[in-house]
Order: sequence, then C-alpha cells, then structure tokens
Amino acid sequence: MSSAALENLHRYTSMESPTGDPRSLAALAEILEADAAGAGFATAREQHPTGDHLVWTLPARGVKGEPILLLSHYDTVWPVGTLAGGMPWAVEGDVVRGPGVYDTKAGIVALLAAAGRIAEQPHPEIRVIVVADEEIGSPTAGDLVQAEAAGARAVLGLEPPHPGGDLKTGRRGSTRARIEVTGIEAHAALDPDAGVNAIDELIDQLVRVRGLVADRPVLLNTGTITGGGRTNVVAGAAHADLGLRFINPDDERAVLDALQRLEPVRARARITSALLSHRPTWQPSDTALLERIRRVAAGIGQELDGRPADGAADTNTTGALGRPTVDGLAPAGGGAHARTEWVSASSIASRTDLLAALLTGL
Repeated sequence: MSSAALENLHRYTSMESPTGDPRSLAALAEILEADAAGAGFATAREQHPTGDHLVWTLPARGVKGEPILLLSHYDTVWPVGTLAGGMPWAVEGDVVRGPGVYDTKAGIVALLAAAGRIAEQPHPEIRVIVVADEEIGSPTAGDLVQAEAAGARAVLGLEPPHPGGDLKTGRRGSTRARIEVTGIEAHAALDPDAGVNAIDELIDQLVRVRGLVADRPVLLNTGTITGGGRTNVVAGAAHADLGLRFINPDDERAVLDALQRLEPVRARARITSALLSHRPTWQPSDTALLERIRRVAAGIGQELDGRPADGAADTNTTGALGRPTVDGLAPAGGGAHARTEWVSASSIASRTDLLAALLTGL
C-alpha cells in the first residue's frame, strides 16, 4: 500500500463517524468530497437530518452505455471517543487497526485511489453512493440506491469480503421491526383489573412471533424491550425491536405479512407493527457478472471466487431488483463491529489494482 493510501485511511479513521451523528458525519463528508473531487469526481449530496448521502460521478471517457454503480458507506458502529477509549489507530506490519478501517473506510480509500489511476484511461461513467446510515439498514438511502441501480450496467459493493478475500454473490434479507403495545394504566394493587398490562401483552405477542418462525429457516433476535415505569402501576406502553434474517423471499413475505396482522390477546390492548428498516433477500441468480470479474482479476494475476453471505448491505436492494450485483470488493481484514477490527495493508493495494481494472474492463 502506498504511503498516500495509508495517510488517507488514517485521516478518515481519525474522523470518527458514528451512524446518526450528523455533525461528525458532516465533518468526514467534507474530507471525502474533497478527495473525490481530487480524483476527478463531480460531487453532490442527498441531504438528510441524520446524515447526508454522498453521490459522486466520474464522467465517461470514450466508453458509451450504462454506468457502473459502486456502493459504500462512511458511517460506522463506533461512537465518538472510541479512538481514545482503547481502540487507537495502529499499524503493525500488514495489519492496520482502528474503528471503521475494515468496515469500510479502507474500501473508500481503494476506490478513490483506483479512480485517480484511471482518469486518463477509457472507462464508462462511474457512479458512487456513499451512504450515511448503512449500519442501521439504510432507512433513508433505500430509494436513492434503487433509483441509481435502475440504470446501471453493474453494481459493485464496497463492503468487506469473505475471510480470505472472496466476493459476495447473495445476502440474507434483513429487517428491523418494532412491535408496539398500548395498554391502560391502573393501580397494580387497588384496581389491577381496570388496567391492561402492555408488557404482558407484548410478551405474549413475542411468543406468537417465535411460533411464526419456528418451522422456517429464519433468524429472529429480540434486540430490545422497553416498557412500563413503576412496579405499582400496570404498564401502559411497551415495545420490542426485532432483528429478522431471511434466506428466501417466500419466508420473508409470510413472516412480515404476519407481523402486520398481529391481533391483541387482551381485548383492550392495541398493537401496531412497523418496519424500521428493510433489506430484501438477495438470492444468487445471474453469475455472469462474477465470471466477468474473475476474468478481469485473472488478467492482473488475482484469483477470486464468490458465494452468498449471511450479512446484509445495500447490495441486498440492488440484487433483489435483479440488477447484476457483486459485493465484497473492499480490502480484506477482519473483526467487523469488534474491537479487534483490522484491515490488511497489502489488500488495500491489491483491491485498488482490482477496482482500477474493473472500472476500465467491465
């Protein structure tokens, strides 16, 4: 990896950028836009109160037709203060450590280095979306991703690859859902029957939801439960946030439809269900793009393969739309969302080579 690439990764990592922190995201966005402009991109933003999505365009040079779309993100799971709180920037041989280096600031470094390299070479139009809320399911970016993908010849995801560097050719569907119960407060000892306990109702509903997925290959995680206030007051409100992962669209539709039709066990309780974010199941189908990528990689001495992944990303959206999509093109490393997060310096160099070859050779 060049010293310039390492310095860029250091700058980006030093600008901590947790999801939902618009001030921190805006500070990093300014740096990224300046670097993108330096690499030849025209830059624009889709503004949102929780963080702007960055849209970059590298005009075509001698190659007509649909653009290549690349998807990345600049938010991380790490709060401001993580660098000073036991997870500092560090370089130890080939290992580079720090919050967000692997997921996925090194991918942005490789992309910008590749774009700068091909500026004078023939290439199609290159479109890039750098999302601000990917780590919580891209609730404000989904429409933008869909719109940009509709006219793309290929979609390349700059999420981390499989261990060892292989690419990702499908993803589980991923949905965050909330079940909210409204009960009736009452004195828990003097007049309990006048109340309706929202927590008790929520527990019964969660048992029902567990039953919905019992015979299906669906991952269900009850992530948070909130409700009530005092032990001598019948709880008047409660809600739970669920994480659901799907392998196939049929189970996805069946479970999500059933969530919308939940009926209360207690006559005076009220239930609402809402999707906080939704990434549809991306099932592997068209292998042509992967084969083209493999041929381009072989031409520069790299060997690659691809297979589906369990995690979700914005490529769920493009893959589910039927657009030719491959993900995992960011540099290799490990420890995503863990304090052991690291990225390989040599992989940043090899992924830069690969991306430059793909942007001129797909």
